[in-house]
Amino acid sequence: MTTASAQANPNIAFIKYWGNRDDALRLPANGSISMNLDGLCTITGVTFDPDLSADHLIINGIAASEPARRRVQDFLDHLRQMAGTILYARVDSRSNFPIGVGIASSASAFAALSLAACAAIGLDLSPAELSRLARRGSGSACRSIPSGFVEWLAGAEDVDSYAVSIAPPEHWNLIDSIAVVNRGHKGTTSSEGHRTAWSSPLQEARVAGASRRLQSCRRAIQERDFASLADIMELDSNLMHAVMTTSTPGLIYYLPATLAVIQAVRRWREEGLPVGYTIDAGPNVHVITPAEYADPVAERIRGIQGVVQVICAGPGSPARLLRGDYPVSNAPERCPSLE
Repeated sequence: MTTASAQANPNIAFIKYWGNRDDALRLPANGSISMNLDGLCTITGVTFDPDLSADHLIINGIAASEPARRRVQDFLDHLRQMAGTILYARVDSRSNFPIGVGIASSASAFAALSLAACAAIGLDLSPAELSRLARRGSGSACRSIPSGFVEWLAGAEDVDSYAVSIAPPEHWNLIDSIAVVNRGHKGTTSSEGHRTAWSSPLQEARVAGASRRLQSCRRAIQERDFASLADIMELDSNLMHAVMTTSTPGLIYYLPATLAVIQAVRRWREEGLPVGYTIDAGPNVHVITPAEYADPVAERIRGIQGVVQVICAGPGSPARLLRGDYPVSNAPERCPSLE
């Protein structure tokens, strides 16, 4: 019986991943850029046990649904094939932030699972190989393997589609103040949404312009140009949600409070506050600002009707192993950074 535990941050995409060229391999229609979220994390323990007759999955102390268990089983089947073993595993995963609501819980979950499962099964993978493996479980999980500001290289096939760090966490002290307007699980998962993306008449144009948006976002991060970052990430977010609403069936994640936050962010920027928004596949709004403005921005968000919680996070660390007997049930309220 072998056990390992790992921790990974979720991430917020400034340039979005939406739609696949290959659903089985989760090869993206276009590359993407994100920021890991410090203090938010999933901690996952994996035990390969010869006495097990099937894989078991516990999420936040509760036995997972059968679809979730099968998704992890499919992922572990690939890992078992790589390692040349038939052992089943017990997976215990706990996140310190709301899951299934558009805060990239699947990204941190599969990044942590990749690292812990490889350690438990005896596979020593490079960072690029780990990123590729995590991508198999959840596309955005590949971005939670490296550190800080991260770019997922779309690649042409499995071997060259992985994520790399383009700047360390200390490069730019941005804060993501997440306006949580709904803690409930979204009705349509991201995986389901990816499969319908190409039914939208706008998806082809969104993908065609992605390389220009990636270049603009990369430059904004490198030059710490917040105004340019805000412009490009809002454009890219709006494009993704336009594709969602025009897909078949149409997919609308926005709630009234979502729109209220968007309108407030635009108003604050007109008043001179450096702030921008981006929204993943869910109703909750990620409000980005330089750290020196984060406290007043978070306070303003709390005053918007319909906002039930504000979660703040700066640039985060790479996925990392914890000691093998780490008690997942004791995951801290705020997961520690590497420092």
